[in-house]
Amino acid sequence: MSENLLANHTTARVGGPASTWITVSTEDQLTAAIAEADAAGTPLLVLAGGSNMLVSDAGFPGTVVHLATEGIDVIESTDEYVYVRIAAGHEWDAVVAWSVVEGLTGIEALSGIPGSTGATPVQNVGAYGADISKTLVSIRAWDREANRIVTLTGPDLEFGYRDSVIKRTIASSTTNFHQASPRWIVLSVDLQLVKTGKSAPIRYTQLARALNLELEQSAPLERIRQTVLDLRGTKGMVLEAQDHDTWSTGSFFTNPIVPIEVAETLPDDAPRFPHHEAGETTDTVKLSAAWLIEHAGYNKGFGLNGESNTVNGRASLSTKHTLALTNRGTASTQDLVQIATVVRDGVAEKWGIHLVPEPVLVGVQLGA
Repeated sequence: MSENLLANHTTARVGGPASTWITVSTEDQLTAAIAEADAAGTPLLVLAGGSNMLVSDAGFPGTVVHLATEGIDVIESTDEYVYVRIAAGHEWDAVVAWSVVEGLTGIEALSGIPGSTGATPVQNVGAYGADISKTLVSIRAWDREANRIVTLTGPDLEFGYRDSVIKRTIASSTTNFHQASPRWIVLSVDLQLVKTGKSAPIRYTQLARALNLELEQSAPLERIRQTVLDLRGTKGMVLEAQDHDTWSTGSFFTNPIVPIEVAETLPDDAPRFPHHEAGETTDTVKLSAAWLIEHAGYNKGFGLNGESNTVNGRASLSTKHTLALTNRGTASTQDLVQIATVVRDGVAEKWGIHLVPEPVLVGVQLGA
């Protein structure tokens, strides 16, 4: 296996080689590698699980720092809470599994999400009515502009829907290579978990139905975890080497947030959900990107049969879930981009709503 080939380190299994590849297993190694690249003006890409990233077929013309730090440390324990610090490179689902075994509440609904712990605050990772901002206390990060380690709290991170200040910020010391690495590189994540032994109140209808419970009820942590894994599995959202429906970046488009008057132009059966910022209801609503895609004529498996303007079966929408763009085994990054562009443009033409990619696009962009 070629170590510096991005296709070997991303869940979509596409992407060309890096000019330089460095694997780090300690914070000191990580910060030194970043500082050296920045001082030299070298394009920098920090990579861990590679689950939310689409890299050009040409590769990355700079230094890729592959983050392999690990560790889960309890930093404080009270009668009600446990404060835990997780290394940024630690596999996220392993953290969730640990919390369930320990009887700690807060992240059980985030089971099965691929990638590293350090990526969770960047995207404000969420699923089934939960997101990381609900349990995150703070992060430790390398500030590339200040050239030092800083602590950022939840409010500092300015969390939004699949968004944070980290995601929005590219360090001024980098080159303009498209969507490289942000100003702050996460070193560790501090969470506050609750000692209840049962789940947080269920606030997601699909999960409640699968559990045969009402909204706001709770269930044993193990039951929540297994049910979430089962639900994600039916959508091809749990990584399996033999299942090409899981060769993806996960959900490729975010659910659009639009003014209420825009939502009112859609058919009555189009799903829509109240949108909250900082706990307060806004005059916008969240729509279902999957519904918009399907009702614009792009069904599960679109692309497999060589439909007009798409690649001939090398990439497609997942056969299990229309939000995932999948590599059917021999796809290139450009194949995935072509499918995404067709779907995005078709939704805009049908509904007048612009879908926004969720993964980080490195050296590529959707067609004009």
